[in-house]
Amino acid sequence: MPSDYVARDPRTGKAINKRSVSYNDEDIRLLLPSSGPWQRIPVMEILPLASGRVKKIELPLKEGRGGFAGRIDGIKALNRVLDIDIDEAHEELLNALDDDYPDVRIAALKAMPSFSLRKSVSIFQFLSDRLIDENESVRDASRDCLKLLAPIFPSGCENILRRELRNLSKEYRGEAFEALRLTAKRWPETGCLHLDELIREEDEDLRRRGSKILKTIASSGGATGWDLISWSLQDEDLQVRRNASQTFSTLARSEPRIATILVEAAIGEEDKMIRKNVIRTLKKLDLQNPRVTRMIIDGARSRDVEMRKACVSQLSIILSGDRLREIAEELLRHETNPELRKKLTSLSIDITMEGTEIEKNKFLAPLEYVEEEIEKEQISTKNNKLFKGEDDKQELGRRNGERLR
Repeated sequence: MPSDYVARDPRTGKAINKRSVSYNDEDIRLLLPSSGPWQRIPVMEILPLASGRVKKIELPLKEGRGGFAGRIDGIKALNRVLDIDIDEAHEELLNALDDDYPDVRIAALKAMPSFSLRKSVSIFQFLSDRLIDENESVRDASRDCLKLLAPIFPSGCENILRRELRNLSKEYRGEAFEALRLTAKRWPETGCLHLDELIREEDEDLRRRGSKILKTIASSGGATGWDLISWSLQDEDLQVRRNASQTFSTLARSEPRIATILVEAAIGEEDKMIRKNVIRTLKKLDLQNPRVTRMIIDGARSRDVEMRKACVSQLSIILSGDRLREIAEELLRHETNPELRKKLTSLSIDITMEGTEIEKNKFLAPLEYVEEEIEKEQISTKNNKLFKGEDDKQELGRRNGERLR
């Protein structure tokens, strides 16, 4: 990326914070045109070809490959010119973007992403014009170019992206939202700026598409991103709320405190998909948090049997003793599901008092290891052996005396 480029918020003019991203070799390769003869054009021949001053050149034989290259190939190779020729190459690129022939304009659009890393002045206006080009193939190439440029130059493409996101064509709109997703992934603040506008739109399609990108900025969008998720959870459209609830799992890993607040707001939802996301997230939160404990107890009273099952299964983790039995007994009075009644019944019984002998014995403390008693027993055993040995000697002497007599 050019060192002098700074992405700025178009509303305030302040620099936009960016996630730590390095443009490594793999990233740059993604910006290049597809492989072709342009890669083998000698550097000194690129500008004459791109400008049209030279119609065609014969490529040097390399690795058994030769062939010819023309103006289209020269335009694609503009990013390879020497630094001293960069200004002239930039001028030729702009000329090609405004050329009468569609193939030339398409070639320039393919060359634009990689060339923009060397000089990006004025290219965004030309990109904007090509997106509404009369030729469909040129428009297709322009949308591909936008998806590559928007994540690199978010403020340069900001107005272009805003317009394309609201394109009446659903296909073009979909391409623009993909560009926004890629931009939000690299520049969360830019993503939040667009989403802040989109979720206020009356067009529910815009709100739905925008809410799908909330997951991208959930862990990196900060307070602004959390507000966007919260507002979307209150949207009148069910699909928008569903999309917003899909951020819960991500937040549970990165921002458990925020996830707890959002789950608490959505736990009363009747939609099955939202409840499923709530249940999945509850299992990832800190069960020792009083707020989470209260949500689980409330969830055990839910009208939805799946929610009750999930929450009842957590009761023995968050509660114990009399408090656990008290809650279990209360829930048991209203529970109708046989499986849950069996579970709650087992939780409501004090096994130490009402269990079987085997169950009660499990709670008995084991006998302490009394070393002194063991030592006494060992000494006693030793003495007994000694005494027995003396008795044996006396008995043997008595018998010998009788024999002598």
